[in-house]
Amino acid sequence: MKPYLSIIIPAYNEAKRLPQTLVDIDHRLESVDFSYEIIVVDDGSKDETVKAVKKFSEMIKNLRVIENQRNKGKGGVVKQGMLEAKGHIRLFTDADNSTSVDQFIKMIDYFKEGYDVVIGSRGLRKSKLEPPQPFYRRFLGNVGNLIIQVLLLPGIKDTQCGFKAFTEEAAQRVFPLMKISRWGFDVEALALSRYLGHRIKEVPIIWKNDIESKVKGSAYLQVLAEVFKIRIWLWKDAYKIKSKNL
Repeated sequence: MKPYLSIIIPAYNEAKRLPQTLVDIDHRLESVDFSYEIIVVDDGSKDETVKAVKKFSEMIKNLRVIENQRNKGKGGVVKQGMLEAKGHIRLFTDADNSTSVDQFIKMIDYFKEGYDVVIGSRGLRKSKLEPPQPFYRRFLGNVGNLIIQVLLLPGIKDTQCGFKAFTEEAAQRVFPLMKISRWGFDVEALALSRYLGHRIKEVPIIWKNDIESKVKGSAYLQVLAEVFKIRIWLWKDAYKIKSKNL
């Protein structure tokens, strides 16, 4: 029987943080009335991430790990997980558990209303950041989002929050087309979703800032460079993208 929800967690050297996240996910979902699976996609970790997941799979139902010998980048392993998942709804979330899985509950009604992609957003008035990011990160994020809105995604206030859910149909149409394997993959996934006519909804979330975040300041510049690549690619290959999805 296909699960209703697939939870995809990309992981690179997360042997320390991931077990607590897995336990929290299992705890928060123990009373839900829908079926689910948890898929950790290891991105060629050098530590014992895979060993840790396999250990907890003995205690947490429907948990499995996809192993990769080489590093693909976050976008690469999210793509892999989204396409290997079986759920009617496919959610990817971060190993640091910045957004707890119970935030997914508020997304369900939007899928029932016909939305194809529902994303957590830190940029909405009702969102709660505990605590807020440092000023320089907020500044870089705001400038970057302005550029992203102008070039690709007008109206989307937060493209980079790592808590996004896709219907099975949307995932199977969007992710095979993905080319970006690093930080800009979120933007590409949303740009392709909109380009293919999928309805996108932003929802406010409770987001906890991880002081051990692996995202460096240079990642903002990389995202913007990849945004321009995506814009050019969509102009150049518009016909091919449309024809593949008719």
